[in-house]
Amino acid sequence: MPTSGEFELDETYIGGKSQGKRGRGAGGKTPVFGVVQRKGKVSASIPTSLKSSVVVPLIKERVLPKSMVYTDEFPTYDYLKEHGFKHKRIHHASKVWVAGNVHTNTIEGFWSALKRGINGVYHAVSLRHLQGYINEYSFRYNHREDDKPIFKTILERV
Repeated sequence: MPTSGEFELDETYIGGKSQGKRGRGAGGKTPVFGVVQRKGKVSASIPTSLKSSVVVPLIKERVLPKSMVYTDEFPTYDYLKEHGFKHKRIHHASKVWVAGNVHTNTIEGFWSALKRGINGVYHAVSLRHLQGYINEYSFRYNHREDDKPIFKTILERV
């Protein structure tokens, strides 16, 4: 269910250790898209593509129009204002990471935890099971401030 507030949107790439280019355009990598509400929950999934026609509906599932969204300069986000969102960008290509309240550090922190978890705990994952791992780390992130242990939360859901 979509909510209002401040959100960060970003994409990352997960996959094999190929030599050469990193990030966007690297071969053998799977794109993952995420939305995190500042001081709130994260939602991440593997989209069929990172085109705005695919990503905007994913955003609308979590974010109400007129909400503030923060992104980097990826062209997919060019049309967010046309869909009713307030939108500010941080220009990573210019080596700018924070400008006042404009940043994507929250979602970048989630990507870091996800990738460290995959590399450190599981070492590698197949595309077939990648969404399951993303869901696990999203669950952990979303329950990071719970008073009761995560294990008890999981047992109550069974």
